[in-house]
Amino acid sequence: MKDLINIIQLEFPNIQLIEGNEFYWSPRKKAIIYRQTKNKIRDQWTMLHELSHAILNHKSYNSDLDLLNMEVLAWDKAKEISTRYDINIDDDHIQNCLDTYRNWLHLRSTCPNCGIRTLQITKDIYNCHNCHTKWRVTSAKFCRPYRKIESENKKLPENLSQVTFF
Repeated sequence: MKDLINIIQLEFPNIQLIEGNEFYWSPRKKAIIYRQTKNKIRDQWTMLHELSHAILNHKSYNSDLDLLNMEVLAWDKAKEISTRYDINIDDDHIQNCLDTYRNWLHLRSTCPNCGIRTLQITKDIYNCHNCHTKWRVTSAKFCRPYRKIESENKKLPENLSQVTFF
């Protein structure tokens, strides 16, 4: 991993590499925050993924589907650039990572009232086309807290539920 970090610092001097508790791209800081684990190969794959977010200039997203699309694009770019570092990113790993976002999107888009998959109408509000329930979702990427805004079924109380992914 140390060799890859050194190469990235040379090739991309405008991107900071900061050791931290997790991997992520910070467009505000123009920095890749990374952590080193015992799985050096997976760390390299993740570093290339975060580098791809930087290369693609990913800054923000307007919908949950936009976020999923950005993740797909970043993995595609990581796969493309991995060859110049003589690293082969495992396709199953990529799909497992993308599955976390797909599962998150599936849960967020599921109506808390009737269970139908629905449409996002703003960055933080979903609306069910079946029972007309609206709910607000958090910006947290792997948590599904929501608060019902309105529902035709008045017997259901306003509530806050949460599912967390690990």
